[in-house]
Amino acid sequence: MTLHVKEAARHVALITIDNQPKRNALSRAAMSELAAVWERLGASEDCRCVVITGAGDKAFCSGADISGDLSAPEETAQLIDRGLLKARQYPKPIVAAVNGDCAGGGVELLLSTDIRLAADHARFGLPEVKWSIYPFGGATVKLAQQIGYVHAMDLLLTGRLVTAEFAAGIGLVNRVLPAGDVLAASVQTATTIAANSPSAVQAVKTQISAGIADYAASREALEQELGDRVRGSPHFAEGVAAFREKRQPRYG
Repeated sequence: MTLHVKEAARHVALITIDNQPKRNALSRAAMSELAAVWERLGASEDCRCVVITGAGDKAFCSGADISGDLSAPEETAQLIDRGLLKARQYPKPIVAAVNGDCAGGGVELLLSTDIRLAADHARFGLPEVKWSIYPFGGATVKLAQQIGYVHAMDLLLTGRLVTAEFAAGIGLVNRVLPAGDVLAASVQTATTIAANSPSAVQAVKTQISAGIADYAASREALEQELGDRVRGSPHFAEGVAAFREKRQPRYG
């Protein structure tokens, strides 16, 4: 797993998630690396806007790498908070260049971005309930705020994948573009933002993200309790085993 960070344009940083064999899934090590990148770019006076994308053309981010450790003690919750900007104020605008499928924790990462451009072949979904996993990265506290109750419940409870056009229709993404145009259009959007007053832009972003962060933080104790309850259920082992064995789970 590698995160590539480079300057895409003046005052615009580009983060690329590169774990193509696992559809750009995020391991815990990668989550820690991403958290450090956010902190570095947030403190950088030269960075005024961030673009985040995935490597290749198959996936933006398929979420957590569930082939690894799936325990979630308090320190893991803090890591997820930092890596996905779940309940944190962040001063720099973030543009998502969704180059392919965006699922699970990938959607939760998407929820921490401000403007979202998607390739026409991209699909979006939160399949965690299918595998008896609690969506711990912020979807249960952010999704309804951003796209409305009924759309959020549709995605969270069915676990289905939806098309980019559908995602645009419910307000999950701003625009759908041909795949080859997504990154350039995202960088151009970020360049437009970076040309504005950084003081004013960052004040707006900080105020809005503060409200979201305060709400998410107020739900964190319940979030931890519910996640622990799901992981402690008899369904959890079956769901994870089914995912790893590439079969349908059997919950009785």
